[in-house]
Amino acid sequence: MDDNKKNYITSDELKKHNKPDDLWLSIQGKVYNVTDWAKIHPGGDIPLLNLAGQDVTDAFIAFHPGTAWKHLDKYFTGYHLEDFQVSEVSRDYRNLATQFAKSGLFEKKGHGVIYSLCFVFLLFSACIYGVLCSDSFLIHMLSGGLLGFAWIQVTYMGHDSGHYQIMSTRGYNKFAQILTGNCLTGISIAWWKWTHNAHHVACNSLDFDPDLQHLPVFRCILSAFHVLSGDGCGESQSLSSDILALVLEQKSARQGFKHIGNPCFLDMVSSSPSCLPNWSERVLFILASFLCHLNSAHPILFEPFCCKCVCRAPKGNDWFEKQTSGTIDISCSSKMDWFFGGLQFQLEHHLFPRLPRCQLRNISPLVQELCKKHNLPYRSLSFFEANKWTLNTLRSAALEARDFSSPVPKNLIWEAFNTHG
Repeated sequence: MDDNKKNYITSDELKKHNKPDDLWLSIQGKVYNVTDWAKIHPGGDIPLLNLAGQDVTDAFIAFHPGTAWKHLDKYFTGYHLEDFQVSEVSRDYRNLATQFAKSGLFEKKGHGVIYSLCFVFLLFSACIYGVLCSDSFLIHMLSGGLLGFAWIQVTYMGHDSGHYQIMSTRGYNKFAQILTGNCLTGISIAWWKWTHNAHHVACNSLDFDPDLQHLPVFRCILSAFHVLSGDGCGESQSLSSDILALVLEQKSARQGFKHIGNPCFLDMVSSSPSCLPNWSERVLFILASFLCHLNSAHPILFEPFCCKCVCRAPKGNDWFEKQTSGTIDISCSSKMDWFFGGLQFQLEHHLFPRLPRCQLRNISPLVQELCKKHNLPYRSLSFFEANKWTLNTLRSAALEARDFSSPVPKNLIWEAFNTHG
């Protein structure tokens, strides 16, 4: 390297530092060595590994508050990125993020948490009352539905607590994560750290987005069977990730604490149906709860079936473009925001994951304006239209699977079970 440029490296040189034992990133043109930090990164190591050797300024802005910048200096390598450039889209995105920060939108969380806690308490109480104090089959099925509906509302709270601090202190926020995740829904906080942030970073990437690991049950495109490598994928979401983590002895901060709530969930799932008079009602009770849970969680499931899926590693310099191509909003009345937990605004949430759900509807016009300015897609469908698109995608994939004119090396079931990731 030339002595006059000894403090600079090129993007090509930065790309060489993209391994777990040699992990460099660029933020605002300054190059940082985060090899050791990745092992204890609160958001998991997968997002860092997926973006290794790239400029990740927009992703850093999206996930971190302003107070995080002061911690970067200790990882500075002394190098600057020689060919560092900022696109017009990124510049506008950063200006919008700065505008929101100055307006205090990231701190204005409203009273949604209190309302949600009270609502969930009523749902669980009504479920328990219906199971214990009624002999009616219909009341028992209704109680199962209420349990499922309570689960998804609790899931929304856990989701929020993972992205930003919904409680008064970090300690209470951690307690909220364990309670809403491990204890009440069986969704591991460990899974959250390993995979959900990776989903945001690699939105709708078949190789790197853990939320697209539907195989061998569902698939979005036929080519998935030939190209998937699963390099950036984590474990499945739910209790199975905890079991797998224990078996593999995956290292993570306070690992044992993250597993402590799962017995509570298993006890809740088994004890409620056990109070019902016969096995048929118990099975139907569980089915009713799962169906209501699935119906409420629909906005989360639309993305891979209504949006474009890609078969490549995520890039660090196309944050805004990546989110617009990989997300879809569900248009509905503001009165239904509580029902969807704010996640009907998928694009807004993906662009600004730390923004409280009560602010997502307010910023939607600004996001639409920015999409229009840069000729980027802003998809917003009704709930029924999104369901129709999803079914059409699954139907198209099924018809392709029947096409024997282009046979695969082995049958599709074999391909599904043997796809890495």
